[in-house]
Amino acid sequence: MLVISYVFGRRERDTHDFFLGGRRIPTAVACLSFVATEISALTIVGMPHKAYVEDWRWIQFIIGLAVARLIVAFLFIPAFYKYNCTSIYQFLGHRFGPATQYTGSIYFLGTRLLASGVRLYVTCMAVGVLLGWPLAATIAMFTTISILFIAFGGIKAVVWAGAYEAVFFVAVGIAVVAYLHYHIDGGLAAALQTADEAGRLSTFYFRFNLNDASTFWAGVAGGLFSGLVSFGADQEMVQRLLTVKTRRSSQKAIVATIVTVLPVYWLYLLVGTLLYVFYQQHPELVLPQETKEIFPHFARTILPAGLKGLVLGAVIMASIDSPLSSLTSSFVSDIYRPLIRRHADERHYLLVSRIGVVVFGLLLAAIAAACSPVQNILEFAFQMLSLPGGALLGVFLLGLLTRRKANLVNIPAMLISTLVCIVLLFLIKAERLDLGWTWLIVLGTAITMLLSSLLSRGRWSGEPSPATDSVTAKAP
Repeated sequence: MLVISYVFGRRERDTHDFFLGGRRIPTAVACLSFVATEISALTIVGMPHKAYVEDWRWIQFIIGLAVARLIVAFLFIPAFYKYNCTSIYQFLGHRFGPATQYTGSIYFLGTRLLASGVRLYVTCMAVGVLLGWPLAATIAMFTTISILFIAFGGIKAVVWAGAYEAVFFVAVGIAVVAYLHYHIDGGLAAALQTADEAGRLSTFYFRFNLNDASTFWAGVAGGLFSGLVSFGADQEMVQRLLTVKTRRSSQKAIVATIVTVLPVYWLYLLVGTLLYVFYQQHPELVLPQETKEIFPHFARTILPAGLKGLVLGAVIMASIDSPLSSLTSSFVSDIYRPLIRRHADERHYLLVSRIGVVVFGLLLAAIAAACSPVQNILEFAFQMLSLPGGALLGVFLLGLLTRRKANLVNIPAMLISTLVCIVLLFLIKAERLDLGWTWLIVLGTAITMLLSSLLSRGRWSGEPSPATDSVTAKAP
């Protein structure tokens, strides 16, 4: 990965190269990089854990993610290319005004820091289990390497490394499934029969119940809205789609991820199911103290040298490399350039970008260290996304689907929406509210859109500033 960083990062001339790769990235490479970013350690470690302790109902959530990709391809992507966005929050600036743009960017920075901190914790927890290292030492290693990787290579290094990672993740999953197949009595067919009899292959649950987050309707709705936030309103994901030359190529890249990423999800769910059967057949084996460590524990204690190294390599590559670039691009494009230093040269902005990589890397390390008490890491990550995600998605949908010119009122609408979702999640966790958590992001989106529409009819709607502003101007 450091070699990739050197090869693709040695000719960075300005922030256009550093954040967009000069829009010269091949479509297939952008597609694979998008897949690698979506996969992360949450899939490699979290999916097997989910299937090991529960079943396959998470596929309902994944179906919602697939539908979200189609909406992003034909609703969000054209708008981002129309305004030649380096950061997608520049679209909010053009559509509403600077206040909405800055708020959207700040929301992204907070959301992505938290979500990526959870991802970093999962990665470091797994590596710590595999190598027997303490969590603090593993986090320090990842932070140092990732900072060096991104500070030099920029988005081109991230995208090309992501393509390499995506292929590697699939190879590792297939290798582990093959090993389990040959070490389970009766092979794959017998394992699936055992899992089915134990209810571990349950996939679709069509009963309509707002209180149950595992139903088909809650899963698809949660996946759809989470996908719209992740794929359409999150700079980390969309940044890969903006590195290709044309809008049509970008649309092809995200649509292609439907058929490239879904098999990877299924593959790692299968790993978890096979792990369940394997340990059922071998009750004498020692289980980890916490089930969230089941896959790295299995790799460390059961897999032979070679396969163990493949799993370690997959977990290591699912590190914090990509968020650092998107966090920095949003900060420089949406906050630093328009608010702090407007008319500096490109060398100055490139230097600030590299400093930003270091600062965000250290912040992610601190968040990861604080995530140790988390048990259900996969659900926790999406729950954290749902709190501010609905507000962010709501304001994007207002810009894409309506002609309202509100600017300042979007801020209280987003803040109130976020506060309501935080209170609802707290009540759900305290068992004082019987509501599936997957509905939170739907409610957050609806609240934001409704409040902004109502408030925009008043005198404080806040008309957008003229499009000649350097951060909101439409590209020629």
